[in-house]
Parts: sequence; C-alpha cells; structure tokens
Amino acid sequence: MSLDLDLALATARRAVEAAATASLAHFLRGVRVEVKPDRTPVTVADRESEAAVVAVVRAAFPAHAILGEESGTHAGDAATRWIVDPIDGTRGFTRGGAFWGPLVALEHEGAVVAGAMAMPALGETYWAARGRGAWMSRGGEPPVRLLVSGISDWSESSLSFGEFRGVFAPDREQAVLGLARTAAQARCYGDLAGAAMVLTGRAEAWIEAGVQVWDIAPLLVLAEEAGGRFTDLAGRPTASSGNCLLSNGRVHEHVLRVLGTGPAAGA
Repeated sequence: MSLDLDLALATARRAVEAAATASLAHFLRGVRVEVKPDRTPVTVADRESEAAVVAVVRAAFPAHAILGEESGTHAGDAATRWIVDPIDGTRGFTRGGAFWGPLVALEHEGAVVAGAMAMPALGETYWAARGRGAWMSRGGEPPVRLLVSGISDWSESSLSFGEFRGVFAPDREQAVLGLARTAAQARCYGDLAGAAMVLTGRAEAWIEAGVQVWDIAPLLVLAEEAGGRFTDLAGRPTASSGNCLLSNGRVHEHVLRVLGTGPAAGA
C-alpha cells in the first residue's frame, strides 16, 4: 500500500498532543494507581491517553493496524502498524515527576518511518519522519529542528541511562560502569528525558534496556532524522530487541566496543 508520509507525520504529532492533553489533566488533579499482572503501575490516564491516540490514528488511517501497550492489538493492514505507549514513565507520572509522556511510532513494512513523543509536564513535543527532519516545540513556541552534538571524544561526552535495572544487567554491568567512569558525566533521567538530551545536543549517548518496543520505537526515526544513530546493543538498527543505544553517531562505535558488541570487540 502507498503511504502518505506527510499525513503520517502530522498524525503522529497530533496523536501525542492528544495524549498529552488527556494525561496532563489527570496529572494536575491526581489519579488512583492500579498494578498490572507484571507488577507495573497503570492509571485511568494511561487508558484515556491511549484511547486519544487511537482515535487520532483511526481518523487519519482507518485501515492501519495498531499495537497499544494498554489495549493490545487492533486489527488492520499487516504491513503498516502504529505502536503506542500512552504514558511512558507512569511511575514518575503518579509521583509528580516531569519526565513522562506518550510515544507513538508508525512502522511500515518493518521499518519505523514516523514517530513522535511528548513530555507534557515540560510542554515539549518531538516529531520526525523519513526525509522530513526531526523537530521539537516547547510551550507553544515555533518548532526548531533537532540536531545532535558534534562531540566525538568520549572523555568530553555526556552519557544518559534509561531503565537502570535493565541497563546495569549483570552481563553488562562492568562495561556500562566503565563507560560512565570515562565519560565527562553520566546521568539517569529515564526514558524520554534521557533520549531528549541526545536529540537536543545536550548529551552524546543514551543506553536503554529491559523495555518493550512501544517504549523506544519512535526514537529510532527521531535519532536518525536529527543526525544521530539508533541501534540495539548488538548494533542492529531495530527497536524490537528490548534495548537500544541512541547516540550522536560519533561515539556510537566506541560505546558498542566497550559493551563488547561493536567492531573489533574484544580485540
């Protein structure tokens, strides 16, 4: 099937904006937290935010499939699906933090071609599509084009982490600690904020692990359209492995080598 990529980009942006509006209303007045079978938190805000995304997507692309964290699989064209995380960082959301928000990606014939994310408490929205660049708007200001940093020296680099327990799994703990000790600084901002630090040129690398495809899918196209690079920790350009490295591209191979997965690893 043909794909209107400009409409897809606009839809991804509208979808996260709709989710941001739905979730921010609950954030400001407080919500009751439930616990899912996997022991992760969920709220009515998650469900309403996902419903808002689905409504926007269905209005623009009624034939597309959708995979939502909360509502599961919605039938549609097998080659094209939207991947939705209505509130990434629900735990922080329920405790009054700022680093949470929706993630929406469009996957076409196995490749992520458009995506968006938002951090409603900060008033920030990010969006990108193949060949259309990556953009960010804050507080209703005009959009600015995203561009990763030009730093290539690891000793001058800033490193961010996502899910701490996943990133510091026993099989990579020492390697990650080595990266942290040799970088200029290392911080743990969580998922969206950690990725945003790289996308906006304020950090050079972000490592994530122990997650699902909806936690990271739009970050692939956001990173590449901002001039950076996105792979899993084995160096493959995919968001389906449950882990990833998002970087400015210049330090990417160094991080993979230290992790033991890049070219000449172990040499």
